[in-house]
Amino acid sequence: MRIEHLAIWVQDLEKMKAFYSHFFKMKSGEIYINEKKGFSSYFLSFESGARLELMHRPDIVESEITRSLLMGLNHLAISVGSKEKVDELTNFFREKGIQIVGEPRTTGDGYYESVIADPEGNLVEITI
Repeated sequence: MRIEHLAIWVQDLEKMKAFYSHFFKMKSGEIYINEKKGFSSYFLSFESGARLELMHRPDIVESEITRSLLMGLNHLAISVGSKEKVDELTNFFREKGIQIVGEPRTTGDGYYESVIADPEGNLVEITI
């Protein structure tokens, strides 16, 4: 078994597609639109085959509570292969004005990671 994909509700589908495609080198499929439901989505894929679905529907609203403090999915972790790549990508995000939520560090359970927030506040761990 394996996780087939992870899905995120987003406010700005095109902006979020551009962010993940550009910064994480994900390939986007064609937009899917269900006009009856007001639903649209993109599937983005890594070379490994792992996929992320970005979904939009105008009636889905943002919570007033900080996302990392809600019960449920907390973050997406993306492996970049080495400590040097974690540091390099974190600095690249900093230069681009992307919010760094957690500086590169080794966690208590042995992961080397940093944490950023995507343009809509979803947490992304950059890890080995």
